Amino acid sequence: MQAENPLSTTQETAKNSIQVIERMMKLLDVLAQHPDPVTLKQLAADTGLHPSTAHRILGAMTTSGFVERSDAGIYRLGIRLLELGSLVKSRISLRETAMPAMLKLHAATGESVNLGIRAGDEIVYVERTSSGRSAVRVVHIVGARAPLHTTATGKLFLLEDGTPKVREYARRTGLPGTTPTSITTLPALEKELDKVRRHGVAYDLDEVENGVRCIAAGIRDDSGELIAGLSLSTPSERFDPDWAPLIRQTADQISQALGYIPPMAG
Repeated sequence: MQAENPLSTTQETAKNSIQVIERMMKLLDVLAQHPDPVTLKQLAADTGLHPSTAHRILGAMTTSGFVERSDAGIYRLGIRLLELGSLVKSRISLRETAMPAMLKLHAATGESVNLGIRAGDEIVYVERTSSGRSAVRVVHIVGARAPLHTTATGKLFLLEDGTPKVREYARRTGLPGTTPTSITTLPALEKELDKVRRHGVAYDLDEVENGVRCIAAGIRDDSGELIAGLSLSTPSERFDPDWAPLIRQTADQISQALGYIPPMAG
């Protein structure tokens, strides 16, 4: 009698384990596609699995909380997936997610790329890549702050606030300027925010600092909330408005990496 090869037995076990995992994923995908609970018969049909195979795997998934089974014998996704999803969300770092895209934008333009978040009535820069193109450098120090109404990123947040809150902001802060081109009146700010709405990007044209210009686009999280702005800073003489689509595209990529799903057009 021929002895059984231990290696082939191990390989067979591994193959069967992978097959079970693939079948589990199939079942999860089908359950995710159905808004309502699904019968075993429907699940078997949609996955191409034999009903007894589907039943056995669903049983194990129900025990572990990945699937819930009602008394009527219908299945839906389980609460364990929600727990894992919340963990994944909490561990996604904005800065870590944004940095590869920021470096790519920096490589494409050779200019400084900044990541700014809102803190009350100011923008705080939490990450940056500095420009090394020439002796003229633009440096936004990490942790530096600037008012919402003078920064490109800040204007994105003001637009998101809506008219009543923008008027409150103007009353509260008095719209102080730091350069001759800073916006210091409410009518000028509202006109500027209307431009931001139309273009999908915001500009700072020598408004925070003389000789420095910025273009910014918004970054949204999985709930659709505006959580940051991605901006490109350049010396005024190198400013190129044609970079706007690339900045917007980069910001959109970061948003999608954070789980944001853009609304369907039309």
